[in-house]
Amino acid sequence: MGATRGFLTYDKLHEENQEAASRLKHYKEFTISPNTKKLQDQGARCMDCGVPFCHNGCPLGNLIPDFNDAVYKNKWQKALEILHSTNNFPEFTGRLCPAPCEAACVLGIIKPPVSIELIEKYIVERGFKEGWIQPNPPKERSGKKVAIVGSGPAGLAAAQQLNRLGHMVSVLERDPKIGGLLRYGIPDFKLDKSVIDRRLDILKKEGIEFKTDTHVGKNYDIEELDSFDAVLLTGGATQRRDLPIAGSDSKGVMQAMEFLSTNNRVVDQLQSMPESHSAKDKKVIVIGGGDTGSDCVGTSNRHGAKSVINFELMPKPASKRTQEHPWPQWPYTLKTTSSHEEGVERHWSILTKKFETAQNNKLIAVHTVAIKWYKNEEGKHQFKEIEGTEKRWEADLVLLALGFTGAENGLIEQLGLEKTPQQTIATNNFQTNKKHVFAAGDIRRGQSLIVWAIAEGRKAAEAIHQYLTIN
Repeated sequence: MGATRGFLTYDKLHEENQEAASRLKHYKEFTISPNTKKLQDQGARCMDCGVPFCHNGCPLGNLIPDFNDAVYKNKWQKALEILHSTNNFPEFTGRLCPAPCEAACVLGIIKPPVSIELIEKYIVERGFKEGWIQPNPPKERSGKKVAIVGSGPAGLAAAQQLNRLGHMVSVLERDPKIGGLLRYGIPDFKLDKSVIDRRLDILKKEGIEFKTDTHVGKNYDIEELDSFDAVLLTGGATQRRDLPIAGSDSKGVMQAMEFLSTNNRVVDQLQSMPESHSAKDKKVIVIGGGDTGSDCVGTSNRHGAKSVINFELMPKPASKRTQEHPWPQWPYTLKTTSSHEEGVERHWSILTKKFETAQNNKLIAVHTVAIKWYKNEEGKHQFKEIEGTEKRWEADLVLLALGFTGAENGLIEQLGLEKTPQQTIATNNFQTNKKHVFAAGDIRRGQSLIVWAIAEGRKAAEAIHQYLTIN
């Protein structure tokens, strides 16, 4: 490493944001780019730690010390080459990944870890700015055809890898635009859709075919898949978890992804905002404390909600790593996002009991009770209600951000594929019980991170290539 004592000299670099009052007026990204010198200084913090546990923390196995050192030495194009060698889309992970690499950073044992995700983001942004990222189509074609069903991060990563290997790749997407979760699940203020479009332009010029409004099994005959030598399913785990309590079918109770995807389409000028999906002047309650819940908070505030409250079933996390999750494990600590900073009232250890409705089945309130968590005799976490803590909360809109339970029914059954008990597609090295059909991403491993989806897509592409080589 270039700066032997850099970790003693420089502090962790945090990306600055526009003030909340300003950024709530739009849906654009609101981060403020640090100058090059500060990024180089941050690269200098990467220690010569001997065993870089950040490699283990990253599902993609990014060569983190290598690109950190290149940034420190102002060799940005080299850093980009190193980063792209393991990560197809660092512009996505650099914005959206929770950075398990930083949780495993050796420096993090005694100091704040290196700002790995931030460095990653600005390496690729520098690459696009300088024109270093150009289409690189294969010199030869194998004559083999592969269909990829779904255009989220797993599908896109697999498409690029297979195309590089010379196979003809067609990506089939049921929505009007390519991107999957990136396009219709992530708010624009976290990922401006121009970031997706500039990468798609590269992929198209490399020779990948994209077909939108193509819903396999509905308006696209499933038998047409037989014309391909291999098929990869990357449709995600989109079966949403419900809250089966009284009043859950009332007008005003909505799945978070329906709310978010509708807003993304409105921002993209594909439709107008239905009153039922607007949070303007409404008392909003978001149930679920993860990233999706946070996105609902930020979007509701941009609509002009009268108030935003967030319920979380789990107890409030500790502010620092605890002995229950020692380094280099992922620490379950309190996360305060930029959306939380924009205005929300947060409550933990809250159980939703019922939704109260008016005569027209319109939501008017939410009833809850506080709970206490404990470990049973088997050491498993359970909770019990605390008597006398029942509460009624007035509400006009409730957003259910409860995660996903598995893959959607339909295509999997039509193809005759086996499922796991978790309702995902059963595979062996990404291959299903139909030899020419493969699966990757959330549809195979369950709800997970974007960085895992890219890693799955890359590995599935390798498995498909091996299959095509011998068949």
